[in-house]
Amino acid sequence: MDERLSRRSFLIKGSLFIASASAMGGAFSCTSRGAGNRASITGGIAGADWRSGHRLIAPEDIAPEETEQTGIVIVGGGIAGLSAARELQKQRFSDFLLLELGSKTGGNASCGRNPVSAFPWGAHYIPIPGEEAVFVRELFEELGIIEGHGRDGLPVYNEFYLCASPQERLLIHGHWQEGLVPQLGISDRDRRQYTEFFRAMERFRTAKGSDGRRAFSVPLELSSHDGKFTRLDAISMERYLFENGWDSEYLRWYVNYCCRDDYGCSASDTSAWAGIHYFASRAGKAENADSHTVVTWPEGVGWIVEKLESKMKGHIRCGCCVLNIEEGGGGYNNVDCYDAGKGRAVRIRAKAVIYAAPRFTAFRTVRAFRETLPDYAGSFAYAPWMVANITVKEVPEGAGAPLSWDNVSYNSDSLGYILANHQDIALRRGKSVLTYYLPLTGTDPVLERKEALERSYQKWREIVIGDLSRMHPGIENLIEELNVWLWGHAMLRPVPGFIWGAARRKALAPFGNVFFAHSDMSGISIFEEAQYRGIMAAKAAVRKV
Repeated sequence: MDERLSRRSFLIKGSLFIASASAMGGAFSCTSRGAGNRASITGGIAGADWRSGHRLIAPEDIAPEETEQTGIVIVGGGIAGLSAARELQKQRFSDFLLLELGSKTGGNASCGRNPVSAFPWGAHYIPIPGEEAVFVRELFEELGIIEGHGRDGLPVYNEFYLCASPQERLLIHGHWQEGLVPQLGISDRDRRQYTEFFRAMERFRTAKGSDGRRAFSVPLELSSHDGKFTRLDAISMERYLFENGWDSEYLRWYVNYCCRDDYGCSASDTSAWAGIHYFASRAGKAENADSHTVVTWPEGVGWIVEKLESKMKGHIRCGCCVLNIEEGGGGYNNVDCYDAGKGRAVRIRAKAVIYAAPRFTAFRTVRAFRETLPDYAGSFAYAPWMVANITVKEVPEGAGAPLSWDNVSYNSDSLGYILANHQDIALRRGKSVLTYYLPLTGTDPVLERKEALERSYQKWREIVIGDLSRMHPGIENLIEELNVWLWGHAMLRPVPGFIWGAARRKALAPFGNVFFAHSDMSGISIFEEAQYRGIMAAKAAVRKV
């Protein structure tokens, strides 16, 4: 039974306007003034002054005060943009410039640090890559994550990067159990449905289409295009469960949790193809780890961001908001941006553009799209998220399974929390950082986004502490600092019909010499998809220069 218990990535590139807050104002801090022990908790909302970011991306003409020229401009410094830059370097192409809106690269793979630990602000791990994920394995070897290969050819991973045990636990019926599939208090009927469901997922994992490809693969583009699989994209994951008679409360909770975790939307809003992909696409193998193991660091995928960024000094310019892209004559594209460092607008003439920012932003920045909105533009919908990093005097425990890397509460609105410094090999921990994830999966993501931005730090603090208190009564007595980060457009929502529909295909096609490279182009926002899209766009751009 393939009980996939691990969380996959929390999207790889976040909201343009939230990222802009870093460029324009950074984070503000305050001391909370709640009742009782809350009065001593410090913190604030990271990414303040988002209204300035909104003004910057308004589709209005600007008058550049200076002009530069380069071979390729990369728009966006998340995993897709950094992967594109790395590919250009591999091809010995050095005439490029990466423009990042924020004060530093990373996007949804951004990270932070305090005296206790590094911690992620989003993406926090990567599963062991399968056979098709060639680019990921190559990167892992370059960075020393894969140290070699065993006698049978399986990769040997650096033990310091493999997630330490215990990995996951679930609070259910007042008791912590090992693993995230509910086991306590379930009936024989629930167990039978578990068996049926996971056997179905295992059949999908090994299935191949008439084109010889695996039914579900990472990268997604290498999956089978056989209609007997792709037609699952037309219905929701909730409907798929219903059609198979799987109505177990516990199974449905778990599947809904997985959809909210990976896609930022409930099972009722998630394509069944995407939902099954969560369970059936992973086929990683290692000499020294099982297939469900993940690689992680205290700072999450920010560790990789910093490694990639260190190899391209002089090619990255942060604090640059791209406002306009248009044909500039003579085979060049004009890329107009506001450079916060220079305090003025700059025009960069480039032979090609790799657009690695979220796809919806191109509808504002590409002049032709502003003038005539593409017919597929309305198909792009995004999930807002809130992430909090909480510094505690000591780690909370609880009855049952011991504190794990991933700690989840049954029926909570949140996805629980990650122990950021779980990889610390110390036998006894003192202060720690908990990274808390809350996807805002209401029926209307636009309304959820609006309410999230209007909510005060004090209200967010109460939401986080209230949820954590149900997991660990009295935890407010342990909290020293609580900071919140809002991602307005954290990840593309793979609603029914999007992944294998016409809109995604149309959006993926290059626009002149503008090549699109965000994970949005896959419809699934995970590290591997962002990396794949960045590399493929770089390969295409180089051929045009």
